Amino acid sequence: MRRSAHGRILLKLSGEAFKGPEGALSDSAFDRITQEVASDDNAQLAIVVGGGNILRGARTDAYPRIEADSLGMLATVLNALAFRLKLEAAGRSVLVQSAIHTELTEDIDIRAAKDALEAGSIVIFAGGTGSPLVSTDTAAAIRAVSIGADLIAKASTVNGVYNGDPAADPSAKRLTEVSFDDFLANRYGVMDLPAVEICRQHRLPIEVFDFTQSGALARLASGERVGTRIS
Repeated sequence: MRRSAHGRILLKLSGEAFKGPEGALSDSAFDRITQEVASDDNAQLAIVVGGGNILRGARTDAYPRIEADSLGMLATVLNALAFRLKLEAAGRSVLVQSAIHTELTEDIDIRAAKDALEAGSIVIFAGGTGSPLVSTDTAAAIRAVSIGADLIAKASTVNGVYNGDPAADPSAKRLTEVSFDDFLANRYGVMDLPAVEICRQHRLPIEVFDFTQSGALARLASGERVGTRIS
C-alpha cells in the first residue's frame, strides 16, 4: 500500500454530509461521498463520522444533554455502518471501530486500526470518544494522534476558514493559513477548540476544505493545498 503525500490522513466527516433529499440517510449523499473516498486508493485513510444528520446532543432541547449525547454517539455508529456498506460495494475493504460497544462493530483498537490501514483498508471510527459532552471533532483529533496521522482533513461546505461569517459578511476573506494560536485566540467556529488544542499540542496540521467540490480530497492527498491550513 503506497502512502499519500501526507502519509496518513484522518478525514473528519460531519453527520450532515450524509443528509440529502431523501432524508437523514440520503442514498445520493452516501453515493457522492463514497465516490470521493473510494476513488483514491493511494492514501491511507481513516475517517471519523459525526451523527448530526440524525441527532446532535449539543443542539437539541428534546432530551437532557447527557442522554442526547448518548443518542448522538449511536447515530455515528449507524452512519458508519451504512457508509461501510457503500464503500464495500465500491470494492474497498473497511474496518469499523466504535468507542461504544456494539455487536455490529469492533471496539477501538489502535494497533488493529494501524494494521488495517497498512493493509489498504479504510478505517471508520464511530461512537465519538465514548463520553458525553465531547464533540466528534475532539474524537477526530484523538484518533488522528493515536494512529499517527500526518494530517486531519476537516470536511466542510466552505472552502476554508474566513475572518468573518461569509454568509453574513460579503467582505469576509478566506485565510490560506492560520496558526494554532491565532485560531484559538480568534475562536473560529469551523472546528471545536478542544480539538484544535489537541492538534496544537501534538503539532498535527489541519486542512479545512470544501468537501462538496469533486476531487478535493484526492488533491489534498496528493499534497495540494485545497483550503485553509491550520498549523
